[in-house]
Amino acid sequence: MFNFALENRKNEHLGNIAIMEIQELNPRRGDDTYRIGDSDELVVMEKIGSVPSGAICSHNHGIIFFCTEGRAQFEYDGNVVKIQKNDLFLYMVNSTASNFLTSSDFNCRQIWFTRSELWNIEIHNMISVADMTLLKLHPVVHLSEEDIILCDTYFQLLCSRIKLSTSVLTTHIVRSLLGTIMLELLSIFRRNAEHKMEQDQQEKINSNLHKKRIIDNFIKLVEESDGRIRRVDEFASQLNITPKYLSTVLKEVMNRRPSTYIQLYTLKAIEYRLRFTDMTMQEISHDLRFPNPSFFGKYCKEHLGMTPLEYRMKYHKGL
Repeated sequence: MFNFALENRKNEHLGNIAIMEIQELNPRRGDDTYRIGDSDELVVMEKIGSVPSGAICSHNHGIIFFCTEGRAQFEYDGNVVKIQKNDLFLYMVNSTASNFLTSSDFNCRQIWFTRSELWNIEIHNMISVADMTLLKLHPVVHLSEEDIILCDTYFQLLCSRIKLSTSVLTTHIVRSLLGTIMLELLSIFRRNAEHKMEQDQQEKINSNLHKKRIIDNFIKLVEESDGRIRRVDEFASQLNITPKYLSTVLKEVMNRRPSTYIQLYTLKAIEYRLRFTDMTMQEISHDLRFPNPSFFGKYCKEHLGMTPLEYRMKYHKGL
């Protein structure tokens, strides 16, 4: 279904690295293929069911794909692209595609065009650098029902005008149609990009709300534990998340570690008991679930700068 002109390159090896042989992809000839005269400047194809093997690159043509049936997957300049029925895919000149996989019912329509043809239809003035970046990063868009009807109408009209080549103005008519199609497609891509930006923004908002809820619930759990739980993984388990994710969220939003909050509330619980109760050191150690009074004493010395007894003697106020 495709006509390949193999580049004059063989497989080479640099150490253990193989350089992939890339085939030059050119528009086919034959049934369901339409062009003006014998030129390859603008070629329209219907019912392209088969796909090439290996890696391909077209140095002369950009290609618009309309997937009409089935599904396909391939690598496009190193990124995995997946298309399905009613997807529009734009292949840009000098891009490399490889590792094709398709369903048995895959089919698509294609419009091939050269750079010079884009100049002929004066479309360059309509496309910005931002558009080029957008089309390169997001080459696939799923068409709405309205878009499908619109694209199908244009495609059929383009085919019929190319086949009806009796008029001396056919070339101009076809180019005018192609220019209109390009503008319609650019409008679809821009609209899709705006929609995606809105979705990304909403996802970001939702993500921030989700993270805020995690932090609020974490701090609430730490406060309610009243110094009795000091392990990050225990709080993470109560929140049904991993300790790593809890740490990531705290670091990202609050620039603090979970252990910082745990230690803060643990010291608050210790200081309250030493200041305002008559509980013995052993009772406080047991109440706050320290392994033993000795460990409790070392914890106070490390974080309060004095032993529990020294702290009580200095700050005890009774009830």
